[in-house]
Amino acid sequence: MATSSTTSYLGRILATAGMRVRCGSVCIFCLALLSLSAFSLSSFAAGDSGLVHGLWVWKSPTVLEAPHGAESLLAFCKSQGVNEVYVSISARTESAEESDLARLIGLLHRANIRVEALLSSEDADEPGKHRETLLDHVRGIVQFNQKHFANRFDGIHLDIELQQRPENKGSGNLRFLPGLTDAFRAVRAIAEPAGMTLNADIQNKLLKGDLNERKMLLSAVPRVTLMMYELSRPGDGESPDQQAEKAAQSSQKFLDMAYDGWDAKNLAKMAIALHTPDYGDLLPQMLKQLDGANRANPHYLGWARHSYNDYLNAAH
Repeated sequence: MATSSTTSYLGRILATAGMRVRCGSVCIFCLALLSLSAFSLSSFAAGDSGLVHGLWVWKSPTVLEAPHGAESLLAFCKSQGVNEVYVSISARTESAEESDLARLIGLLHRANIRVEALLSSEDADEPGKHRETLLDHVRGIVQFNQKHFANRFDGIHLDIELQQRPENKGSGNLRFLPGLTDAFRAVRAIAEPAGMTLNADIQNKLLKGDLNERKMLLSAVPRVTLMMYELSRPGDGESPDQQAEKAAQSSQKFLDMAYDGWDAKNLAKMAIALHTPDYGDLLPQMLKQLDGANRANPHYLGWARHSYNDYLNAAH
């Protein structure tokens, strides 16, 4: 995928070389553009640390319609070291807020911040109508990217909350896993040919399955984000150092649990997500501890914080 800066950079290269894009050189032009696009994706994939630092943004129309909403989000990302943003998208958002989304993406891209379209579902594991609804949303993102080539979404971020349904509750209940991974693969089959990455939020109970179940999960999608919530609470009597150590140890435990039993390649990398209400103002310290504890782990993708909306609510 190419950003506006990528496209202009390519234009300068061609102009400097005195090149003209004729019919016979279209393929060369396309290959060069794809090469630069791949470089752009790689450069957006992580910051100077080499790790992903993500942020959820829910209710994106409300966030963007606020005065200087996009600029405020950008300023927050810069101040908190965020290099990847997950922007919630609904059927209404795709059409009514299209220009605002394109503007936001351009703004974030110029700051080397990736943008993923955040899509939600409670039942996309079920084939038929429910899954097709999710896939239609994915196709809508592809169409958005085709219309806004210079300000494209870099990826799809899935928030499929199957645990909300009563039949899926229970720590050892993973009977929904085959349907969930089928949904992941179906989204991936649309996203990757369109030049987008795919990330999926997961509960920790998905990592407690047997070897085959974990392999099913981690081979279906290239990136997962573990929602590691409720380890601590403000005022629980623990010091900030104790809370940070607990977060670091728990993240290491879950990473070990996820990849225990094989040395296979082409498995998903895992980011660790923390929840703002669990730590309040101490959240940046906890996130920093995650990087320090896991940086050397080849399966560790980085951290993500949930969410920008919590920050906005606290500010008001």
